[in-house]
Amino acid sequence: MKKVIVIVGPTASGKTGLSIYLASKIGAEIINGDSVQIYKDLDIGSAKIKPEEKQNIKHHLFDIVSPEDSYSVYHFQKDVRALIEKIKYPMIVGGTGLYIKAALYQYEFIESHRDRNFELRFDKESNESIYHKLIELDPEINIDISNRRRLLRAYEQALLGEPRSHKKSKDEPLYNALIIYLDLDRNILEKRLEVRLDKQIEDGFIGEVKSLKQKNIEVNAIGYRELNSYLDGIYTLDEAKKEIIKSSKRLAKKQKTWFKNQMNPIMFDALSPTLHNDALELVQAFLKEN
Repeated sequence: MKKVIVIVGPTASGKTGLSIYLASKIGAEIINGDSVQIYKDLDIGSAKIKPEEKQNIKHHLFDIVSPEDSYSVYHFQKDVRALIEKIKYPMIVGGTGLYIKAALYQYEFIESHRDRNFELRFDKESNESIYHKLIELDPEINIDISNRRRLLRAYEQALLGEPRSHKKSKDEPLYNALIIYLDLDRNILEKRLEVRLDKQIEDGFIGEVKSLKQKNIEVNAIGYRELNSYLDGIYTLDEAKKEIIKSSKRLAKKQKTWFKNQMNPIMFDALSPTLHNDALELVQAFLKEN
């Protein structure tokens, strides 16, 4: 089973610095695991690594599509798996849990070329009626009948001859992954987020959002969303900043719970003075295991 190193954690936890250190020591190549950093022109707000910070280490899946284009978890899964196969020591770094798990585990996606009118065709039918049609085609399916969107998607897949119940377990790993989670105390995280946001605004974050807005691109991501509201006059700048910090803290809490429950990471104190050496020892031992 191919070995993959994964570094996850909240914004401002030091993932980039640790990844550069480890990659320089073991000859790894870094694969972006952040769903926002995939896009061009979303640099300041996503805290994207700067060219001079890469230290000649190969980085993949940064700036690969325009914000106007669609790039889903399906595309990410396909691209990451192709990279894992060709890189000797692949290292995924980021915080988008679903994307990372979908790449490493037996998630099955179908590239969507959906008929956008599919749902409208069943507009007058109840969930129960759709469910009965679904189980005729996929009698073994286990699905929440109250989730209409998922119900219709499962029915559409069944009509295409790809019943959802035939898919393999999403918890079946495809790779031998070492997952490192960088943990931060909530109060320290808040202070770091505040410092980072002030620096982002100083570096031109508002101008970045304004430039996207002029192209009719509104990014639904933390920071971009709130600054759009500031530019629309809904928030003052101070209010927008408070909302960004609040949303970032909320996301960090959800990320920690999700990663602990879904991917069983090894937890590291992000502020430990021996973090880099401890992580390197762990990674080297992992790579030596048979």
